Amino acid sequence: MEEQLPQGTLSSVGKKRLLKELQDWLVGEPVPGMSVERPERLDLWYVKVVGAQDTIFMGEEYILRFSFPRDYPMEAPEVVFLPPVPSHPHIYTNGHICLNVLYDGWSPALTVTSVCLSILSMLSSATEKRIPKDNDAYVRNSRGRSPKQTRWLFHDDSV
Repeated sequence: MEEQLPQGTLSSVGKKRLLKELQDWLVGEPVPGMSVERPERLDLWYVKVVGAQDTIFMGEEYILRFSFPRDYPMEAPEVVFLPPVPSHPHIYTNGHICLNVLYDGWSPALTVTSVCLSILSMLSSATEKRIPKDNDAYVRNSRGRSPKQTRWLFHDDSV
């Protein structure tokens, strides 16, 4: 059963920006390893990500859920993996992703495409499949909360 998210009300700036991003994605040059279906709601997108050639995730398919806040692009979207979640040191089994650009490193210049490319790059650079060391405690303590409510420590760029 899919979690029910509240229907957001995007600002006019957010609507205009997302319509442009969606248009660029649907009619522009395809982004290798990624696809998006026309969303039923502009504030909620599902993006399929396929592991890149010659990586440990090669050919594996995952779904990212983008939930856009009212003030997008001034505020970052919430981005999580839906099950099944890749085993990666920066991806928790509840789908939360420890990636700077989703939180403190967010900039309004970033787009859905650039976020997806960052996530695909993170997956591609992994040398082993393993969950974060603090996975069980984090998942237990973050139950029912947005990853945007977490104060992330970005200390390991080596995986």
